[in-house]
Amino acid sequence: MQRTKPPFRADHVGSLLRSAALKDARIKHQRGDISASDLKATEDVEIRKVIAKQEEVGLKSVTDGEFRRAWWHFDFLGELEGVELIDVDQGIQFSGVQTKAQAPRVMGRVDFADHPMVDHFRFLKANTKQTPKMTIPSPSMLHYRGGRKMINMGVYPEMEGFYHDLGQAYRKAVNAFAKEGCRYLQLDDCSFAYLCDPEQRKMLAARGDDPELQGEIYAGMINAAIDGRPADMQITMHLCRGNFRSTFVASGGYEPIADLLFNKINADGYFMEWDNDRSGGFEPLRFLPKGKTVVLGLVTSKTGVLETRDDLLRRIEEASKYAPLDQLCLSPQCGFASTEEGNTLAEEEQWAKLRLVVQVAEEVWGKA
Repeated sequence: MQRTKPPFRADHVGSLLRSAALKDARIKHQRGDISASDLKATEDVEIRKVIAKQEEVGLKSVTDGEFRRAWWHFDFLGELEGVELIDVDQGIQFSGVQTKAQAPRVMGRVDFADHPMVDHFRFLKANTKQTPKMTIPSPSMLHYRGGRKMINMGVYPEMEGFYHDLGQAYRKAVNAFAKEGCRYLQLDDCSFAYLCDPEQRKMLAARGDDPELQGEIYAGMINAAIDGRPADMQITMHLCRGNFRSTFVASGGYEPIADLLFNKINADGYFMEWDNDRSGGFEPLRFLPKGKTVVLGLVTSKTGVLETRDDLLRRIEEASKYAPLDQLCLSPQCGFASTEEGNTLAEEEQWAKLRLVVQVAEEVWGKA
């Protein structure tokens, strides 16, 4: 049976490949050839187009493709009160490639006020007939990337104060989006999936964090952020192992964090990656409680090779051995452009994958 509230049987994580016109406008703006208002005008045009395309392929949830962002996370985090996006010595190291050398640094007390992405949501909501979905990074991402060294010691001598303020800032963010009519908000999160990778756990321990406790701390911040939301507001999380130019950071199945994720975080649904062997099996789904939904990320956003209907049907059936079919949905495993550079596939291949998701979901759960 199809769902009338998010997440939908056929859904997607959110980011989409930037159009040629948008990329050109961003380059011209960076060079100083066009103004910020000229760039926004191009963004508006291209976002209306990508909204219409999502509706055309049959998606019930629609995003702005993150077309106004360079990063899936840093653009949001850098606009929080007390946070600045700065140049650093090196970028984030992925498998064989590195991102631009930028990162958010906490310079003052963290808060949320007059954030530009509230306007981004207003525009999205005004331009779609389907459910507008807002995507923002999970609060954990302000800590995970840089840890203690990126948080001003004079402002936060103890980490407890930082975690408290960040959770409350996010609570204001959730309320701000809710006030504008957002009823589908997604928290994009790498930290929990990274905690499943032994190498990432070693990295955390080496810099002074306790990998056994960090997930509990992040869960507490997320719950502080989303408690008190409107009863009809659906909160989902996307669990990612890294996605930049079709590469990755972490590996490992969800077993180490599944119980914490499903039973101690008060989210309504979870977008989870199962597009390759690095993701492990479906066994962690046995921890999924009644009333919650998992969106199976079976279609990869990292290559243009189109999955087969039969393979997707087989894997959905396999997943349903560990969680009821009625608590499952289908999507690509991640966004198609977590950063403005995008993954190594063509726009036509992106849309073919989203059409396939819709077609298979209708075959499994029926039409609306």
